[in-house]
Amino acid sequence: MSLANGRPYLAIPGPSVMPDRVLAAMHRAAPNIYEGALPDMVATLWPDLKAVAGTQASVAAYIGNGHAAWEAVNANMFSRGERALVIAVGQFGLSWANSARAMGIEVEMLDFGKSTPVDMARVEAALRADREGRIKAVLMTHVDTASTIRTDIAALRAAMDASGHDALLAVDCIASLGSDEYHMDAWGVDVTVAASQKGLMTPPGMGFVWFSDKARAACKGSDLRTPYWDWTARADAVEFWQQWDGTAPTHHLFGLREALDMIKEEGLPNVWARHDTLARSVWAAFDCWSAGNPAIGLNIAHPADRARAVTAARFGAPHATRLREWCEHKAGVTLGIGLGMAPAGDPASHGFLRVGHMGHVNAHMTLGALAVMEAGMIALNIPHGAGGLAAAASVVAARA
Repeated sequence: MSLANGRPYLAIPGPSVMPDRVLAAMHRAAPNIYEGALPDMVATLWPDLKAVAGTQASVAAYIGNGHAAWEAVNANMFSRGERALVIAVGQFGLSWANSARAMGIEVEMLDFGKSTPVDMARVEAALRADREGRIKAVLMTHVDTASTIRTDIAALRAAMDASGHDALLAVDCIASLGSDEYHMDAWGVDVTVAASQKGLMTPPGMGFVWFSDKARAACKGSDLRTPYWDWTARADAVEFWQQWDGTAPTHHLFGLREALDMIKEEGLPNVWARHDTLARSVWAAFDCWSAGNPAIGLNIAHPADRARAVTAARFGAPHATRLREWCEHKAGVTLGIGLGMAPAGDPASHGFLRVGHMGHVNAHMTLGALAVMEAGMIALNIPHGAGGLAAAASVVAARA
């Protein structure tokens, strides 16, 4: 007998839950891509995308996932042989570095591991050591989707400024945009990268790049840029088709319009506050569970360094995998794998999982997922402390 029949809940860190309003907006016949309602509607997306990122910068949109958006940034920012300083706090910082290397960009790496935040003094020192000014840009993930470390981007900008270096700052907000607070212009970011399938609540398939006037000027001569990835052609397009270098992702655009409407209706500060509350309810449950089993715990020690979009945790191998399988097959809740926390094939990889709480998510969804997890721990005889659900509910009650 299974209790998973009924509407399943996908509590992974993307693709996030698709709102019914977004799905309904996409459920329509193919539109005219040359004139009329579609181009008129798409013109309304750009100011709202800028507002979500906290910027007046130019924005280019691509058909592709987050890795495609990385490639767009790499192609526009760099010429072959130029150098990037990549700051890694988990799997996705390392992956962006690999993407850059594969395109012929030299990478200098500052790797802080998978559970330790950025040491800003080391960043400043690395930039000061670059006396020849070879580093063109610093690449950083705002939230690493695997480790779930959230980096203080304003502090990073301050460290860069203190070094006296003129490098550009490029930030991956794929996991954080629309979930964690972000201010591109106020924090001095030159390039921002995001995708459709997480906080923007739209199916996977669209990537976005915002770039400042400084970045536009500094990267004007980049020789890795190709016609398809060229951000200026898309951001400065006169004809509708030029924004896409061909056919537009029509139904994604209808869904994105609805998702941005939902964010505007709620208000971005309220969106951030909702995610903060739900994240803290997850942390409260884990604090109680870990009191009865030291093998259980959050990957990131300090709340200030934790993402509000997703939480990575350890359960001890093989209990994380056992719990994930039980939750999905017995109760209809799908949790995220512990991506990049141990080498593929290593038994230790079965000791980590992630709880997604990004985008279209509310109190009953998060509290329900936590209740299923506790039921799974009971069913599987995984030792854990008591009171996790009450602690999570208390956070919601205090902040509602």
